[in-house]
Amino acid sequence: MLDATPTAAHFLASLDAAREEPAPYRHWLLDNMLPDRMVEQVVALPLAPPRIEDTQGRRETNNSTRWFFGAAQQRDYPVCAELAAALQSPAVVQRLAQRCAVNLKGSYLRIEYCLDTDGFWLEPHTDIGAKFFTMLIYLTDSAPGENWGTDIFASPAAHVGAAPFLRNHGLIFIPGSDTWHGFVKRKITGIRRSLIVNYVTPEWRSRHELAFPETPIG
Repeated sequence: MLDATPTAAHFLASLDAAREEPAPYRHWLLDNMLPDRMVEQVVALPLAPPRIEDTQGRRETNNSTRWFFGAAQQRDYPVCAELAAALQSPAVVQRLAQRCAVNLKGSYLRIEYCLDTDGFWLEPHTDIGAKFFTMLIYLTDSAPGENWGTDIFASPAAHVGAAPFLRNHGLIFIPGSDTWHGFVKRKITGIRRSLIVNYVTPEWRSRHELAFPETPIG
């Protein structure tokens, strides 16, 4: 086993204990993904949620307000650098490749911090194309009586359910033609805080979004 930093080791323990679900496509549900103090530090970052405009069901509609763990953010906020280093590490990448049967060599790490508020929604989509891997890390609990988890679909019109949106829980899937997911528009009382982690193709154009734009995985 490769040496792992404490943060990487914590995540790997969560990955090892993840519950694999076969339907409607293969995905994993995780809990206790990050050290508690790291979750607290990310939530405490001095960011205000962007004003919700009409998203048209896509995050890229409001690209100018999106926030990534890029080089500048890692320089300004140590917690961003710590998490990025852990998810770039050979120990994590190799275990993800083994557990999820995915080849990440040559890809680039991308971490987005999302602060969604009432009015946000996402149409069903699959993430195929430029993304080799998708992981969602939920940073807070849903408001009482609400579930802010990612919606899972068997097809664009067949809603199956939603992942549990609980603090430090999350979801992994490997993008494919059947990995339909989104967020049905519903009440969000407060701020829906989450991290989206992807490993993306070398051709990714928005290099400022990448954690290590000059350093591919492997």
